Parts: sequence; structure tokens; C-alpha cells
Amino acid sequence: MTWWPIGASLMSSNVGSSLFVGMAASGAAGGLAVGGFEWNASWVLVALGWIFVPVYIASGVVTMPEYLEKRFGGHRIRIYISVLSLLLYIFTKISTDIYSGALFIQVSLGWNIYLSTVILLIVTAIYTVAGGLTAVIYTDTLQTVIMVVGAFVLMFISFNEIGWYPGLEEKYMEAIPKIIVPNTTCHLPRSDSFHMFRDPLTGDLPWPGLIFGLTILSTWVWCTDQIIVQRSLSAKNLSHAKGGSVVGGYLKILPMFFVALPGMISRALYPDEVGCVHPDECRKYCDNDMSCSNVAYPKLVIRLMPVGLKGLMIAVIVAALMSSLTSIFNSASTLFTLDIWIRIRKNAKEQELMIVSRVFIVILMVISILWIPVIQAAKNGLLFEYVQSVTSYLSPPVTAIFVLGIFIKRVNEPGAFWGLLFGLVVGLIRMIMDFVLRAPNCGEVDTRPSVLKDVHYLYFAILLFGFTSIVCIVISLCTKAIPDNELGRMTWWTRKRVDPTLYQKAEINGSENIATILSTIPPIEKEPGERDFFL
Repeated sequence: MTWWPIGASLMSSNVGSSLFVGMAASGAAGGLAVGGFEWNASWVLVALGWIFVPVYIASGVVTMPEYLEKRFGGHRIRIYISVLSLLLYIFTKISTDIYSGALFIQVSLGWNIYLSTVILLIVTAIYTVAGGLTAVIYTDTLQTVIMVVGAFVLMFISFNEIGWYPGLEEKYMEAIPKIIVPNTTCHLPRSDSFHMFRDPLTGDLPWPGLIFGLTILSTWVWCTDQIIVQRSLSAKNLSHAKGGSVVGGYLKILPMFFVALPGMISRALYPDEVGCVHPDECRKYCDNDMSCSNVAYPKLVIRLMPVGLKGLMIAVIVAALMSSLTSIFNSASTLFTLDIWIRIRKNAKEQELMIVSRVFIVILMVISILWIPVIQAAKNGLLFEYVQSVTSYLSPPVTAIFVLGIFIKRVNEPGAFWGLLFGLVVGLIRMIMDFVLRAPNCGEVDTRPSVLKDVHYLYFAILLFGFTSIVCIVISLCTKAIPDNELGRMTWWTRKRVDPTLYQKAEINGSENIATILSTIPPIEKEPGERDFFL
């Protein structure tokens, strides 16, 4: 692939119904700082093209678990990554996608959230069986184009309605619901709503966390996640991979304008419905005691879009949701059957694997539906913050191992494995505490322990990254090092090393030509302008 479709694909793979619902909700509740999550990705994507992809290409790997397996050896780390991926699929992808799609249906048709969920899953099942993977692949691109175009149309309509940016500044700060909780301030818009960098102690998104903690999460998403990295690995050469990263980085600037700011406009236009704080009022508008911020974007679509575009936008968002669900179900069942089940039952036949994969998808759906009430209650009902907090509890150990594996040659398999395991245990403890001891409603006293209410999830990501790194390095230094000749081209410092084991012998006979022989040679990092043939 060339640079421009790679950049567009990096953007489209990250745009879905949960982004529109979740980011707009956080914008409505807390202001424009949530756009920093997208802007942070812009420079992390540069790291993908200039640091991570050169190492992956030099290593000759196709998947991220494969890289870890080749870099450290053994099978334990690969199984760990598969299990972690399944946890993240359940907690941050399937359940949030189902919830955001059902929320759109609820707002547009007035149905109950669980009825919307069940109908959504039934339609998805029919869509998957009837259309198969071909339908998913062919519709993805068209859906993304229509969704982004529709989002820009809605953005201009919304800004025109509010009086452009000066009107938003004035009306957002006056967006106070009629019914409030007495003797509280939670109904008032934040005083720093129009500030990107916020107080490191009292801010809802403290600036050190937004810069350093978020970079750890972004590195996991953009530099080590198979869904993203495989797009860069499809480049025709390293220059095009770098160009794709730059294009993707520029495109990630846009969601601030067509998602986060419209979320703020929605609260300014509908302060009672979107900005409610009283549990009875919120329950009346959106069946959620905590907050109705999640309906900010669907509300704009229903109220402001012209009739034809309104139907098209709803259809595209639900269709995009269904296609992403089918992709996730397919990936999750493959991970479970081929990386986990086949190790439990080594002689399992193909028919058994097929049955197990289908049963596992049903179990995934049931768990995800049962998890929806937790999403509604977590992080004051804010979908985007929920996703980011779960990611900050589970992903920093993986980021740490990739970074250490690429830059520190002394790190070995025992260090990496036990670092990942200890990091997972610590992250799960924090996550369970966060869900069991949920944040108080407006007007309630916060009785949670200090480690929950005073340590922001982005700060926790920094601490977890550091803890995993220390465990990994200490255990690696106490155990046998990987011989230097076995590292091959799998670190930053050895990526240009000539590795004779990579070059396969090819016999010239009547049916082979020079192109056949050259095809057996792995990619070599080239600077722009250098020729493709190395003889």
C-alpha cells in the first residue's frame, strides 16, 4: 500500500460509534480537554513510523504476538497477550460498542436500552450470517466516509445554531439545568472547560497525566496493537509507512472539531436533557441515574440534522457498529480457539474448534450485555472516560514490555513474562476496586479510599508502567541474558545487522528468475531514493 490509504486507514480504524458517543459526552460534561486524547495520538503515530515499524520490518514479523515470541522466545507471553486481548475486547470494545449503538436507537426511536441491545444483536447476527466477511469489508470504507462527512455537516449546522465559537463560549458556561441538587456545584460547567491543560491535582484531566500517562496508553493503541500496526506493515516500503503515519497524525487533529466541540454545543443547546444532575431527571431523559452526557451526540443528530441526512447518519453509525462487532467477534473467537483452547485440548478436531468458537461468541455477547450496567455507573456514566480508565489499568504493562524489548537488549523472557504478570495483577486490583467502589452521585460524600479518589487513572498508568519496567529489568538482570547472536534484528540497536539466517538459498533453474530469488530476501530498511534491489 502507498502512504495515503495507510493514513486514511489508521484514522478510519479508530472512528466508530463509541468514539462519537463517548468523546462528545466527555466534551459535554467537562469541556474541550478530552480532545487531547486525539491530539496526543498525532505525535505517537510519528513514533510508530520512525521507531516501531522499522524494528518490526527488520524482524520480519507479521503480528505483534509473533514479535514478542521471536524477541523473547517461549509461548507464555503469546498466551498472555491473547488473554489480555480478550479481556480488553469484552471491557472496552464489545460492551461499549453495543451500548453506544443501543443508545443511538434509544434516542432516535425512544426504545428501552436493553430492548435496543437485543434487537441490535439479532440484526448483527443476521447481517453476519447472510453477508459474511465480504459484506463487512466492502461496507467499512463507505460507512467511514459517510460518517465523517455527516459529522462535518453536523458540526457546521451546530456551530451555526450556537453562534459559532464566541456563542459556544458564552452559552456553554450558562448551560445550567433547571432542576439541580441543592447545596452542590455539580450542575455548573467547569471553570476550566475551555482549557486544554488543567490543574495537576484538582483537574478532571490533569496535564501531567494528559501528556505522560496518555502517551503510555496511546503507545499501546497505535504502536503495539495488531489492528493498527498491520496497516503500517502493509506499506510498500518504509518511506510509505512513515508517510502514512504523518497523514494519520494530521487526521487525528479533526475529531476535536467534529466530535468534542459538538458535544459541548449539545449541552449548551439542551442543558436540561444533556446536563441533568438530579437522578430523577436523568432517569427520565436517558434511563441513567448518573448522567445523560452520553446522549449529547445522538441528541444533536436527531434535533439538528435534515430529515434525509438524519436517517443516513443513524443507519451508518449502527451499520458501522455492526461491522466492528462482527470483526471483533471473529478476532476474539480465533484468539480463544487457536491460542487457548487448542493448548487445553491438543487433539481437538476442526469441527470441535468450530463449535467452541461459536459458543464462545455467545458467551462473549452475554458477558458484554451483563456488563452494560457497570458501564452506565462507571466514571459518572461517561463512556469515553470508562474506556480510557480500563485501558490504563490493563495496557501499561504491555507498552512497557514492547518499549523495553525494543530498546534494552538485556531484557529476557523471564523478566518480560513476570513483569507482565505482576503488572496485570496490580491493574486488575485497581480495576475491580474502581468498579466495586463506584464514584458518588452528585451531592453524595466520597468515601472511597485515597488510592481511588486521589490517584487519577492517567497517573496510575504512569505508576503501573514504571512498576512493570522495574520488575522486568530486575528479574532480567537476575536471570540468564539472551545471547547477542540470537537477538537478530529485533531491537532498535540491531535492526540493521546483517543476519545470514534470514537469507534463504535459491537454486536457479529453468523456471526461476532473478525476481524469484530476490523475493526470498526480507525487507531491508532503505532511505528515500535508494533502489529496491540489493545484490
